[in-house]
Amino acid sequence: MAETSAPAKATAALKKGALVRVNRHAFSSSTEAAASDPSPPDYIFEGPGELLAVKEGYGQVRWRMPVPDVWLRIDQLEPF
Repeated sequence: MAETSAPAKATAALKKGALVRVNRHAFSSSTEAAASDPSPPDYIFEGPGELLAVKEGYGQVRWRMPVPDVWLRIDQLEPF
């Protein structure tokens, strides 16, 4: 059974070790944004963050500053 969805296509483009940033429009209109700080930090939109792992439509991103790693939906990430 082959599924063709946007997150699956994005997963193929973004692999472990890729440099990414958060797409402001995709993030701001998401459920995750509604559950997060009302003003997210600018560094997530400016990048780069390193994609540490990709699993089930989510990516673990490590930023180049002393902040915790974060899991975000792959469709909210774009190449840096």
